[in-house]
Amino acid sequence: MKLSARSLVASIAALAALALSTGARAEGNLTVYCSVQEEWCQLMVNEFQKATGITVAMTRKSSGETFAQVKAEAANPKGDIWWGGTGDPHLQAAEEGLTEEYDSPKLAELHDWAVKQHETAKKRTVGIYLGALGYGYNTELLEQKKLEAPKCWADLIKPEFKGEVQVANPNSSGTAYTFIATLVQIMGEEEAFKYLKALAENINQYTKSGAAPAQAAARGETLIGIAFQHDVVTPSITSNAPIKNVSPCEGTGFEIGSMSIIKGAPNMENAKKWYDWALTPDAQKLGAQANSYQNPSNKAAPIPDQAPKMADIKLIDYDFAKFGSSAERKRLLSRWDKEIGAK
Repeated sequence: MKLSARSLVASIAALAALALSTGARAEGNLTVYCSVQEEWCQLMVNEFQKATGITVAMTRKSSGETFAQVKAEAANPKGDIWWGGTGDPHLQAAEEGLTEEYDSPKLAELHDWAVKQHETAKKRTVGIYLGALGYGYNTELLEQKKLEAPKCWADLIKPEFKGEVQVANPNSSGTAYTFIATLVQIMGEEEAFKYLKALAENINQYTKSGAAPAQAAARGETLIGIAFQHDVVTPSITSNAPIKNVSPCEGTGFEIGSMSIIKGAPNMENAKKWYDWALTPDAQKLGAQANSYQNPSNKAAPIPDQAPKMADIKLIDYDFAKFGSSAERKRLLSRWDKEIGAK
């Protein structure tokens, strides 16, 4: 009986130790859904792991794809934090109750546009960077084809650019949705969709990723790529690609790249640790190291020298509350699918 009692006590102690070690491992984990370029995602993960000792599993998808995944997993969340990507789908996720309210102690250090994003989302997302929409063209191809350089959105529907333009699919890409919302705000909805139908005649491919058209133009696979301007700038710096950045003459929209904690995150405390860390100047400096040249949201984080100068760009007064709403986003995407995507 004494031996059995000792065995029982030992067994209980072993089970307690196992439970404790399992709990400790769980406390040291984090799952990040990342919606910027792979290199930046991986650098963020590596530096966070070094700073905290928390083990991070990261999945990289475009913002539209990540929104769809977060929504699909809502009943049984797998991810903890959604970092990066255009703000509109983050705002839609907030409206649909897919993300958590959180007031970071770092909010006071952020630019007004980042804080306003937080307020618009009722504390369920926050701005982490700013980037203007535009397009790039391959200067060598333009010269070979003896074409005049485009300067405006209106130029992209000219017949000489037939089969020469790429843009992403707005169902998978936040960049492309921002493009549609920008045109609607500049032209009015009916004129914007007339423009999109005319543009479709010149499109050679609707890509999955928003940055892909700029990369294709840099490689000479297409003459023109519609993208955020920082994505146009990157290949010209990293590989000396013959691509020129254009800020359209009519004006253009912009993104507030955002970050959200997923509702019911399995590792909630670690998600908050990432959130706070990602808003620090040191974390926000990492974008430039990964050749991503957005304007960071922390006032103390330096704007990369290579970043497009916002003061030189004609920015519209982008209505994030309206175009980030669930109903408006669904409606515009449905109309695009019916009138353009299905053709």
